[in-house]
Amino acid sequence: MNDISKTLNKRKTNRQKIKLIHEEGSFVKAQNMDVPKGLYEKCPSCQRTINMKKNIENDYICKHCGNHFRMRAIDRIKYIVDNDTFIEKGIGFITLNPLFQDGYEEKIAKYKLATNLNEAYIYGYGEIHGQPCVIGVMDSYFLMGSMGSVVGEKVAKTFEYGVYKKLPVIIFTASGGARMQEGIFSLMQMAKTSAAVAKHSKMGLLYISVLTHPTTGGVTASFASLGDIILAEPNALIGFAGPRVIEQTINEKLPEGFQKSEFLLEKGFIDQVVHRKDLKDMLTKILSIHRRSFI
Repeated sequence: MNDISKTLNKRKTNRQKIKLIHEEGSFVKAQNMDVPKGLYEKCPSCQRTINMKKNIENDYICKHCGNHFRMRAIDRIKYIVDNDTFIEKGIGFITLNPLFQDGYEEKIAKYKLATNLNEAYIYGYGEIHGQPCVIGVMDSYFLMGSMGSVVGEKVAKTFEYGVYKKLPVIIFTASGGARMQEGIFSLMQMAKTSAAVAKHSKMGLLYISVLTHPTTGGVTASFASLGDIILAEPNALIGFAGPRVIEQTINEKLPEGFQKSEFLLEKGFIDQVVHRKDLKDMLTKILSIHRRSFI
């Protein structure tokens, strides 16, 4: 190959590398160029490419279809709780390996490093537009928010702290269910958390459960479904077994939107579907009414 051919081929390659695709008012590098991981994501609902920086500014809501993206626990707390009012409780719990599962300890260590959390649940004292409460949030980025011994213990402690302080409890759920690596120890948390809810309820205190995408398995079958008021974000998957498992079990096609929050509202399982931008005001109103009646 002569020098002229080499030069032409090099220019052709460079043109391919610097090719730009116009997308949503901004320029995105072509597929053969390096794009920083996490800068763009595809909306799971409308399949449009989303600039995640702008998506964060829009409260993790797709500007095209209104789909509510999953939120990290710390981001949820920042979004809902008044600035400088959140005080985290239940610090210092250590996740063990009770069934000596191979690789479980390494997996926990990996998720701790990736999420900067010790487990898939955070709780503490906070205020929402000045209304005091105990707030707990599950993080689905930590082992899909699965409920093991530590998560169950911290959920129970959430209600115990609510009883101690005579405060309402708000929990945002996002979970794949019980943690299979802990077997029966994980399933025991369903009874433990349900008993804690009952103790809090006997004191005449309010429990608001906010179901976010996805809330499934043992979490749905325990404390997530026991709220005095149950709210849900739009289009959230809520259920015990997954739709595919149910279809294979009963050999029937499920209704459109089965196990989505709007379907469950229609069937009376939840009290209200609330858009994320309206959620803080809704919680403030409920807490204000309860506080006046409780006092």
